[in-house]
Amino acid sequence: MEAFNGAQKVLSLGDLNRRTHLPKSTLHRLLDQLCQVGWLERDTGGYRVGLRLFELGTLAVEGNRLHEAAFPHLQSLAGRTGLAAQLAILDRADVVYLERIVVGPIRLPTRRGGRKPAYCTALGKAMVAYDDAATHTVITAPMPRKTEKTITEPYVLWTELQRVREAGVAFDRGEAYEELVCVAAPIRSAGRPIGAVSVTGPAGRMRWGVATEAVRSTAAAIWNANLSLRGPGAARK
Repeated sequence: MEAFNGAQKVLSLGDLNRRTHLPKSTLHRLLDQLCQVGWLERDTGGYRVGLRLFELGTLAVEGNRLHEAAFPHLQSLAGRTGLAAQLAILDRADVVYLERIVVGPIRLPTRRGGRKPAYCTALGKAMVAYDDAATHTVITAPMPRKTEKTITEPYVLWTELQRVREAGVAFDRGEAYEELVCVAAPIRSAGRPIGAVSVTGPAGRMRWGVATEAVRSTAAAIWNANLSLRGPGAARK
């Protein structure tokens, strides 16, 4: 991919061979694979950077800004609730974790930069519920069972997402991991989700009402902080 770091937008197989010093047979195979995943696209006379790579770059820029805005609020949320606070964005049918703040003895199987299917997480449902395209992607994809409580039927999940959209908050009652529960709220820009924030922990430590109000207020605070980082020209919620 470093070969495309220049003014020339379209590179031929010969151009790439000279820049990478890879055998043409190996190079051709790699190019086919990169085209299949959307990182590159075929063009007249060769190859160019694909839309999927642009999308991922945009996610990285937005994610960094969102992380900067959210971090102090996540710390406050974890301290107020005594639970783990997490920040995530949506990438198609997956949740991508940007940050997590863990307090006390809680141990989480998630990690920064890790992924989890959106259908079985509160963070995922909080974002998918406000994105029609994401809803279609998620409910038409396979939904393997993670625990006895995992929603695996498309219509049941669709109904759950409508409830989330009405309530403004999503729940995971042991759907991803049997021992963990979660409450999440979307961070929205002009009605569309740019991320979500959650608290998670063992069921016995979850105070559902307190957690619900805490994640809602934190999502609003993160959006306001994110807006200030974007500058005065950004559209308000």
